[in-house]
Amino acid sequence: MGVQNEVIVIGVAGPSGSGKSLLSNTIVNELGSKHVVVISEDAYYKDLSDLSLDERNQINFDHPDAFDHDLLCHHLSELKAGRSVEIPVYDYSIHARSHETRAISAENSIIVLEGILIFVEPKLRELMDIRIFVDTPLDTCFIRRLQRDVVDRGRTMESVIGQYEKTVRPMFLKFIEPSKRYAHLIVPHGGRNRIAIELVQAKMKELLNGPSARHKKLAEVR
Repeated sequence: MGVQNEVIVIGVAGPSGSGKSLLSNTIVNELGSKHVVVISEDAYYKDLSDLSLDERNQINFDHPDAFDHDLLCHHLSELKAGRSVEIPVYDYSIHARSHETRAISAENSIIVLEGILIFVEPKLRELMDIRIFVDTPLDTCFIRRLQRDVVDRGRTMESVIGQYEKTVRPMFLKFIEPSKRYAHLIVPHGGRNRIAIELVQAKMKELLNGPSARHKKLAEVR
């Protein structure tokens, strides 16, 4: 029976629109390994299908209570234990989970977890081996969020601006900005920071080689 590979979890946090997803997906896609996968915290928004759409629209989606972090922790623990999981698929247009799930195989050696509030929860931080914070100016984040929500999620400009003023910015100042102190690495400019991307990719390649490869290299040096 072979030795189970250690699963490494890399957390990528930062404000909405900071470039977390671009950074995470650029790193993984350019790495070109089938053993690396991205999981978004957004998939773990609590299922609000028991509420009316009007009631769902009143929820503060930028507060830690909007997420099912217990389920996220459970899934990460399962993956670290070598077991596959089925993660939720979230429908932003109706603020509820769809009936579909996304299979994440236990064969993945590296999990890249990206989300706005993943550093806020101590139990989540404990499951991460590397923590990266994407530090982007708020005005840039707002413009990106406005474009994304209007074009990709079918929202009105007025609703996006109203949500930003009511919850997004206040929750950033209360929860997200303070969580930056838990990061091992702070990356400005998100997915466009080539130096940061190449540094993280180099570390991931080292991790993918595994301890056996590193031990072999040391033995050759000796």
